[in-house]
Amino acid sequence: MNRNERGATIIELAFVLVVFFMFLLGVLDFARMLFTWNAATEAARVGARYAVVCADSTSQPLLLDKMQRLVPEIGSVNLAWEPAGCDATSCEGVTVTITGLNFRWISPVTGLVIPVRSLPPFSTHLPREMMRQDPNNALICQ
Repeated sequence: MNRNERGATIIELAFVLVVFFMFLLGVLDFARMLFTWNAATEAARVGARYAVVCADSTSQPLLLDKMQRLVPEIGSVNLAWEPAGCDATSCEGVTVTITGLNFRWISPVTGLVIPVRSLPPFSTHLPREMMRQDPNNALICQ
């Protein structure tokens, strides 16, 4: 090896490591986004079940709290009883929609290539047959 070429190997390694770590962070970011997507789907399901079992149209702050325990990035939730304005005895179902789910990329390269910051809405609907007033469900509704 020539004396003038000693540092060339270190420089080449530095270039390769930069590309490798950018690729690695991109893969990890994409995996995190898929995990968040799956967790948001599960949070919408849990929120709909909570709304149906507790059967209370004023429980939206508690509903948001339950859902944010699964996905802290959830910003807002829409709770829709069908038909609108019904009570626990006359409702046909409930729809819970996550509307404000923001995702932050770790890798700056991934954020430049895929500038998705807000994920699409996630929604779950449960019909009336799932609703019941059961005193044993008191732990769920707290």
